[in-house]
Amino acid sequence: MKQAIVVRTDLGMGDGKLAAQVAHASLTAYENAHESTRREWKGEGQKKVVLKVSSEADLRDLEDQARREGLPHALIRDAGHTQLEPGTATALAVGPGEENLVDRVTGDLSLL
Repeated sequence: MKQAIVVRTDLGMGDGKLAAQVAHASLTAYENAHESTRREWKGEGQKKVVLKVSSEADLRDLEDQARREGLPHALIRDAGHTQLEPGTATALAVGPGEENLVDRVTGDLSLL
């Protein structure tokens, strides 16, 4: 089991902002997962990787792929209180899910 969190590098988010967006994505996708998937992932240590893309279009493409694979996922849009405009897509979590399925969606991306 695995979860991949993908963040946009083109936004110039500060480290704290980026960390918060990763946390939002991870938790939201976890909440979207079936209870048995959540239990299994937690039991295996909650494996996560943080990856990068350079555009909103890339995030949307990955979201479409995750949907086609039937994976829980969450696209995060910022509220706009600090560094970004309201509604800016910042991060996407894919999974938790079977590692091979998550890798079908995110396996070609680079680590952050």
